[in-house]
Amino acid sequence: MAPPIPLLAVRGSDGTSLLSGPPTCEQLSSFQRDSRPSRCVTFSRDGTLFGWCNGHNVSVVKSSDGSVLSTFDLPKTSLLEFSPLNNVLATWQPYSKPQDVAQGEANLQLWELQSGQLIKALYQKKMDSWCPSWSEDEKVSVRSVNNELHFYEDNDFNLIANKLHMQKVSDFALSPGGQPSKVSVYVPGSKGAPSFVRLYQYPVLGGPTAALANKSFFKADRVSMQWNKRASAVLVTASTEVDKTGASYYGEQTLHYLAVNGETSVVQLQKNGPIYDVAWSPSSAEFCVVYGFMPAKATVYNLKCDPVFDFGTGPRNAAHYSPQGHILVLAGFGNLRGQMEVWDAKKYKQVSKPQAPDATHFAWCPDGEHVVTATCSPRLRVSNGYKIWHYTGSVLLKQDAAAGSQLWEVRWQSFPEGSFPERAVKYQAAPSELGTTEATPTQAYRPPAMRHLPATASSKLHEEEPPQNQRPGEKSLSKAALKNQKKREAKKAAKQETKPEAEPPSDPAPVSNSQSEPSSGDPETDKKIKNVKKKLKAIEELKDQQASGRVLQKNQLDKVQKEDQLLKELEELQVGQ
Repeated sequence: MAPPIPLLAVRGSDGTSLLSGPPTCEQLSSFQRDSRPSRCVTFSRDGTLFGWCNGHNVSVVKSSDGSVLSTFDLPKTSLLEFSPLNNVLATWQPYSKPQDVAQGEANLQLWELQSGQLIKALYQKKMDSWCPSWSEDEKVSVRSVNNELHFYEDNDFNLIANKLHMQKVSDFALSPGGQPSKVSVYVPGSKGAPSFVRLYQYPVLGGPTAALANKSFFKADRVSMQWNKRASAVLVTASTEVDKTGASYYGEQTLHYLAVNGETSVVQLQKNGPIYDVAWSPSSAEFCVVYGFMPAKATVYNLKCDPVFDFGTGPRNAAHYSPQGHILVLAGFGNLRGQMEVWDAKKYKQVSKPQAPDATHFAWCPDGEHVVTATCSPRLRVSNGYKIWHYTGSVLLKQDAAAGSQLWEVRWQSFPEGSFPERAVKYQAAPSELGTTEATPTQAYRPPAMRHLPATASSKLHEEEPPQNQRPGEKSLSKAALKNQKKREAKKAAKQETKPEAEPPSDPAPVSNSQSEPSSGDPETDKKIKNVKKKLKAIEELKDQQASGRVLQKNQLDKVQKEDQLLKELEELQVGQ
């Protein structure tokens, strides 16, 4: 049986559309395009249902034929979510309260999807963690209420089946999969006490020995908790708002590992700086971390928190495993250039290196063969549009937003696990009329006075690190060894470039040593030449910083723009020499 064709939902100022999957992505004939701007769109977990709110009502249709299943008169709805088995639809709208009323209306509604009947109306003022979390079989659901976790069973939201009460439960994450359900909870520290994360297995939530694992730590204003697919371990990224050392405006981050068997660990990262992204492999046996001051490192760790493979350094801030786990994309979006590194996640061999400038969104297609990148408003209000790619770097479709309209969101249809088999990784670019956007090697700016000289490692602003295997038992180079190896390579390259020729050149190149620079005979002119060269050197450093991903300030950009003017001035000063 042939695998299904995924759908792509596109939401923007000119309405909501459903497109029939890659590579063509044509309008789905069975879905009547809604020309009214939508507040939100979502697919059910199995992809059979599609829901959206257009500012007038909430509609739910079948993805296969576009037939309407339910319609709800909820014009202010901003968020939608289906329960795992499609029994419940959760809707949320911003909480509001008239001045003359003590309590506003309940803004979180839970609806029985088939009948359209309201199951329960609840108060949920914050958008964060607005939706109840369900187990895969919908036997257990949980939501946070006033520093407590309320557990419900079999979608009976009129009866709280169990509670977990601590001094201040700030966040939680329910494990994926079915029973037994597990939950990780975060309690922030106070009055000198450390913060901590604990794992529990429902329904055993009380008593000193109830916790499956416990990890305490300082320096945490907030955390992000991620379960792996097998529900055997959690990764906790702890963050502070401010880095008191002043080293980073991202604050400080640490990464912690907790397993349901009680094992805990701090993941030892090999470079100082922020943690940009953490991603579990779908195999649940390893995870990838992107971290460190730019150019950032990316490293894969096993369940013992030992490094398995180091991808070296590069302009990146995100990691995305394919749904099948056979391909890993390291990307640099946002304030970076949009470079993507596509890797075979089993052989650790690079497949392609395409670029998607100005992209604000990346998502794998469920087939594990295609990805979508998009430039969406309000993050970027210009050049809105999306591209469909094959992972080998080929652009299969490029769709720009219509003039005067904005693209707000693109979203792939979801599918049950196993719907798309894993295919062998290809290294040759897929055929495409639009070609590829393979990143071309870039060279750091060098001033004219140094362009005739060989490049050396010392002339680079950042020390680049190559990928290296770090599996236990296999030899890996230390940082000092890498540095020495690069010095030897640079010295060898310099020696090759400066070998004496058979006939000496009639016009030997001037040496860039300041002591042997030719003089114009006019001390004032020599001084001006020296100042101009100093400014050009500063511009060189700024351009190197910009190329490595650093965002320059306005005054720095103004300096860079004066390069041509300075080069012309230098040429005029040197005419009389």
